[in-house]
This record gives sequence, structure tokens and C-alpha cells, in this order.
Amino acid sequence: MSALPIIVKQNSPRLFRAAILDWHTLGPKLVPEIISSGTGESGDGGAGSVRQLNFTSVMPFSYVKERLDFVDHDKFECQSTIIEGGHLGTRLESASAHFKVEPTSAGGCIVTVTTNTKPLAGIEADEGIIAASKGAIEKHFRAAEAYLLANPDAYV
Repeated sequence: MSALPIIVKQNSPRLFRAAILDWHTLGPKLVPEIISSGTGESGDGGAGSVRQLNFTSVMPFSYVKERLDFVDHDKFECQSTIIEGGHLGTRLESASAHFKVEPTSAGGCIVTVTTNTKPLAGIEADEGIIAASKGAIEKHFRAAEAYLLANPDAYV
């Protein structure tokens, strides 16, 4: 399990909606060098919904399909599990991420992303992949932060 805290200069509700709930739509616009497209595969965006992100050649895999396990709109918290793609089946038996966006007294928020991965038998953790994943997660939230700062009427 790995936790990554990120301090963001945005309020919790806007960041939660933009960077987590709508990332499959917003991500391809903000980081097209990484995400080529995204779709909501099924559901209404709540628990049980499935969405897919398709990646460019800069990523070591072409897509990831994830299921939202729970979404708490009041606490700005959700958890997703990869159900297809990514390193699932090649390096990992399972992978999930828990996102929590907490307001700060300064008006911004702290995003905590906790990942939980189970490698396949005989596969050792790759520190390069772990570092790249943390970098991608931080870039994700920094892109959403910049977008929200530049577009004060978005996701209000």
C-alpha cells in the first residue's frame, strides 16, 4: 500500500468533481500526451459505474478499465478498482486506489491517494513503475488544479 498526499489550491467539491468523477472526460483535454480518450462504459457515475481511459504510447499499456467501488459526494471520497487493462494479469493480480479530498483552512485542499496493489506470484515490485505512477498521479491533479484556476466557473 502506498499513500501520496498532494496539496492543491482549489476547493474540495470542484477538484473532486473535475479530477476524480469526471477525469475520463476532462483528462484527455488536459493531458492529451498521456490520455488519448476516456469513456463512461456503464452506470451513472456512482458506485458500480465502469469507465475506461485509453493511453498514448508514452504509457507502458494502452488502457485501463476501472469500477467505482464507492463514491461519497459529501466527504469527497471514492475508491476504484482496475478490472481490466493496465498491468492487470501481466504484473498485478489486483489494483485499487482510494481518493480523499480534504479541505484546508487556507481554502485549498489536500488530496490523499492510497493505492493498493497485489503483484502476481513471482513478480517483484518495480520501483521505476511505482515512481512513474506517483508522478502521473501528481501530474493528474496539477493539471486539474491549473484548469480550475483558469476556469473559475467550471465544476461549480
